[in-house]
Amino acid sequence: MYSIVTTAILQGIDSLPVCVEADVSDGLPVFEMVGFLASEVRESKERVRTALRNCGHQLPAKRITINLSPSNIRKSGNGFDLPITMAILVALGVLPEHAIDQTLVIGEVGLNGAILAVDGILPVLLMAREHGIRRCIIPEQNYHEAAVVDGIDIFPVSHIKTVMELCNSAYTVEKTIPQLPAQTKHAHPAADFSDVNGQRMLRRACEIAVSGMHNLLMIGPPGAGKTMIARRIPGILPPMERMEQLEVSKIYSVSGMLHKNSGLITERPFRAPHHTISPQGLAGGGQVPKPGEVSLAHRGVLFLDELPEFQKTTLEILRQPMEDGSITITRVNNSFVYPADFLLVCAMNPCKCGFYPDRSRCRCSNTSIRRYLTRISQPLLDRIDLCAEAEPVSYRDLTSVAHGESSAQIRERVWMAHRLQQQRYAHEQWFFNSQIPGGRIEQFCGLDQKGVRYMERMYEKLQLSARAYHKILKVARTIADLDASEQVTVRHLTEAVCYRSLDKKFWEV
Repeated sequence: MYSIVTTAILQGIDSLPVCVEADVSDGLPVFEMVGFLASEVRESKERVRTALRNCGHQLPAKRITINLSPSNIRKSGNGFDLPITMAILVALGVLPEHAIDQTLVIGEVGLNGAILAVDGILPVLLMAREHGIRRCIIPEQNYHEAAVVDGIDIFPVSHIKTVMELCNSAYTVEKTIPQLPAQTKHAHPAADFSDVNGQRMLRRACEIAVSGMHNLLMIGPPGAGKTMIARRIPGILPPMERMEQLEVSKIYSVSGMLHKNSGLITERPFRAPHHTISPQGLAGGGQVPKPGEVSLAHRGVLFLDELPEFQKTTLEILRQPMEDGSITITRVNNSFVYPADFLLVCAMNPCKCGFYPDRSRCRCSNTSIRRYLTRISQPLLDRIDLCAEAEPVSYRDLTSVAHGESSAQIRERVWMAHRLQQQRYAHEQWFFNSQIPGGRIEQFCGLDQKGVRYMERMYEKLQLSARAYHKILKVARTIADLDASEQVTVRHLTEAVCYRSLDKKFWEV
């Protein structure tokens, strides 16, 4: 007897269909599995054999052959147990053949027959819907993640016996839908910019960075509020649209980080890895590659505190995703592309003690300062659009009862700038000023004669690279949008240049 069941395998944050073929024939009693399988997939035969025996179905003394196709793709993961089980049961005649028509099956099987959760259910179901599959049998623990996908019938199951009952009744058994526990409200309100005293320049730099999705570096002495401000940036970002929620949720789904009782991720990610993180932890990787921090921060904020303390090789990984908005992880058998379109926010001290260039307090030598700062390469600095200095907070600012603008007030201006950019780039392949290609800079950031002469002087004076020059024009375009100005003027250019000249102040020791 022969049967075939459809399941899926993850490829990056997407999914590909896989056919599980089962053949039960006369011959020496053996259970063979073929199809370019990883070790955890080969072990499925022992889990399936034991689970079926514990459910009252002893496998006959026949030759059982399982093939997972296509054979040129390496099969890994824990979701093949249930489709293999169903393929065998159909081949043995225990389940009717129509039970697996137009049906995708995925799930891990315990030795007692329980169906266990798997990672990546969301991209699997999205793929199934695109391929016209009518229904999916999934682990009950994955239901709330799967429920966000409409247009397909989802049958959550908790045990092999439940699967058999479901199939033998031609899917007329009423589905038992797990109940979502009541949501608990956060005990503490979200961090707000009104909590920040002083630091007007940093607040302004954050507003510009978020308005055009420009990368930001904050540099200043310890205790000036750099980390405090960075953690309030998500509060001025606009809410994610449905497509963005799906993208982010797929990344967390394949990473196994999507809570089993939640569906889509609706809030923008804020990732703040420690400076001891490895290159693989930042970029992603592993024997079966998983997304790293640059991908987990997709559509959100990646905050790197104490930037020079990161390994230099780790920081250099950022250069490619900062330009491309994605990262490619290559292995012998395949390549995986993960999205990595994030807003990079960095914070650092200007020296080991943190007080340079205040020589009355800084005791570091010029050599020590240079060694500390050169941990950040010039190519990486060129990819950072704004560099803002955090001044020490004065006693008057610290004790002032007058609070600054709230996140809601700043967010209104940010949304206005985003709407202007959406209208301007409605027919383009990008969304924000920071993403304008070099060949289109002149079209969207065109300068008048005064602006051209001013930038010519700044280009020579600051010895800018071509990339840094384009960054200044893009930031000036965002500043003009915040002023609701269609023309980029010298005033906008001057402010943008200020955010580029600060790196010269510290790096030219």
